[in-house]
Amino acid sequence: MHTNTGQKKQSIDWHQADIGAALKKAGTNMSALSEANGYTRNGLRNALYRPYPKAERIIAGAIGVLPEDIWPSRYSKNHLTEKG
Repeated sequence: MHTNTGQKKQSIDWHQADIGAALKKAGTNMSALSEANGYTRNGLRNALYRPYPKAERIIAGAIGVLPEDIWPSRYSKNHLTEKG
């Protein structure tokens, strides 16, 4: 049996469908959340495709998790170091 002792488990970003499902469970959806926060209906959707910290915080807050739980690749130590 092979074990990965000493290696960190690599986290994977949530799939867009999982984010949508989590929002639905929370009683909202991307369009309603966008409009409630002063964006156009599709304003927060950009966070699904590219880093958008403000939108990521809004989405994560509605779900009840941290943005780094949804998008760990965007919040890794290496990524933050590269950005400064």
